[in-house]
Amino acid sequence: MTAVLFDFSGTLFRIESAESWLRGALAETGARLPEAELTAAARALEEAGALPGGAHPVEVPEELAGLWRQRDRSAALHRAAYTGAARRVPLPDPALYDVLYDRHMDPAAWNAYPDAAEVLRGLRERGVPVGVVSNIGWDLRPVFREHGLDPYVDAYVLSYEHGVQKPDPRLFATACEVLGADPRRTLMVGDDRRADGGAAALGCGVHFVDHLPVADRPDGLRPVLDLVG
Repeated sequence: MTAVLFDFSGTLFRIESAESWLRGALAETGARLPEAELTAAARALEEAGALPGGAHPVEVPEELAGLWRQRDRSAALHRAAYTGAARRVPLPDPALYDVLYDRHMDPAAWNAYPDAAEVLRGLRERGVPVGVVSNIGWDLRPVFREHGLDPYVDAYVLSYEHGVQKPDPRLFATACEVLGADPRRTLMVGDDRRADGGAAALGCGVHFVDHLPVADRPDGLRPVLDLVG
């Protein structure tokens, strides 16, 4: 393999917990919830799939289904889908739904997996170009800059900037083209077998990692260095 593509959420970074997310938004707005209600609301938001980068929804309501399927094709669709999911959960201040959405874009809401820097640095030392290919509705570059990983990334190919979302092979093809990489000698690393597995249609190798909390996956990315050789 002469190039590596990485997914963002669940692969290189993990979003904060739903409870931490809600607590932060409540603190920002000055709204209050009794502890038991806060815990229950965080759990309901998680089950609704309202936290981008968090758990998939237990069930997508019919009125959101069409929007949900194409949510990563633009910034507007992404916001509408996730705030729509959040509004299924009653909260004490209507402003909280947009505050919650905005909070998940804050670099402080994300944690890099423990071995992300080591693996990205190792690829850079070997001269292997790296791209980030993400289904997303906002610019994740500040997250990489804040966590010191931006110097190791050669290209960002984000679904909302191209109007195409994984598993559509066109997004992976764009990444390979930007890197000047042969897809047949490119490895895609991700946590979603359907979305990230779309790279296989181009002939890319695909390696999957588990979408686990940061503390529970200390070295899930290290095999990438062995696969590249």
